Amino acid sequence: MSHLMNTYARQPVSFTHGEGVWLFDNAGNRYLDGLSGVAVNTLGHAHPRFTAALKKQIDTLIHCSNIYQISSQEALADKLCELSSMQEVFFSNSGCEANEAAIKLARMFGHKHEIENPCIIVMEKSFHGRTLATLSATGNRKVQVGFEPLVSGFVRVPYNDLQAIRQVAEHNHNVVAVLIEPLQGEGGIRTLDTDYLHQLRAICDEQNWLLMLDEVQSGIGRTGKWFAFQHSDILPDVMTLAKGLGSGVPIGACLASGKAAGVFGPGNHGSTFGGNPLACTAGLTTLNIIAEDGLMAQAESTGLFIREKLADQLAGVSGVVDIRGQGLMIGIELNKPCGDLVKQALAKGMLINVTADTVVRLLPSLIMTEEEALQLVNGLTPLIKDFLQA
Repeated sequence: MSHLMNTYARQPVSFTHGEGVWLFDNAGNRYLDGLSGVAVNTLGHAHPRFTAALKKQIDTLIHCSNIYQISSQEALADKLCELSSMQEVFFSNSGCEANEAAIKLARMFGHKHEIENPCIIVMEKSFHGRTLATLSATGNRKVQVGFEPLVSGFVRVPYNDLQAIRQVAEHNHNVVAVLIEPLQGEGGIRTLDTDYLHQLRAICDEQNWLLMLDEVQSGIGRTGKWFAFQHSDILPDVMTLAKGLGSGVPIGACLASGKAAGVFGPGNHGSTFGGNPLACTAGLTTLNIIAEDGLMAQAESTGLFIREKLADQLAGVSGVVDIRGQGLMIGIELNKPCGDLVKQALAKGMLINVTADTVVRLLPSLIMTEEEALQLVNGLTPLIKDFLQA
């Protein structure tokens, strides 16, 4: 009997090692990884330049307290701000911690503007984490059940609905920020209208609200830009990152700019492990390899290739509702719950995911080639067809 808490519905496989977009189990079977650790393994598995950098860092210094200056942390902050045009960075260990930092920052921003009970507008079907504050912000009732009382201070509106936000602005004068994913991941790979972020930026400026973007899943080149907001040519006040930033080494980041910069001072927030030398080396190396190897352009072209091939092979198939996404965030929405496809794909040597009950989610590593992508599509589409016809 396992002594692990029963918090995951684990698949019946254990992996021993990986190479590129492939994983190998303890029986020697090979699996094409279409999930990359849920958008974490940006560079695939066992990337030689990445692992060499980590080995070198392990030989020198793994951890140093934030009581002291950490040169690699400063270098990573500089690099992220250079790429994003943001101004300052706080490092954590995960996406939910990055979002916790953003929520705290928004509340402190509100208090500094003499708003006693600051509120944050959040979206239906959003996902921001599993800590008490972030699951309260999340728009998924299933992850909230059993953890009441939830944290107050959140106002929920439909995703991609600007009029709903304008209505809140008319009636709630405690709002200090909007927290939104530019591309919903757990919510089913749902995208925003082309001009949505432009208009939301204008509303936030009019109301003196912070525009806070959760790019935990969509950031670090996954959509074909360093950050998904760059497709809209706007600048947020706050942006959160994690997942792909460390290519498997735990790291999160909360970036601030404009009126959000300078809100935190010494003692307002902290982390024991956040931004340690090993994690920051992982982050810097990831960013450097993405840039040197042209992986953003590859993510964009391979993602388009996958969506086009899926559309071709699933054309006219009854039960396929939509094929959508951006870069290597891809969703195939079906007309019925399809969680069984995860185990069926595993049996055929493919790793996929189902989110929002009815959406097959693909989040391959940025290094995936068109040849490997075609293998994934050719293996997955017969499973979807058989599932829908059953």
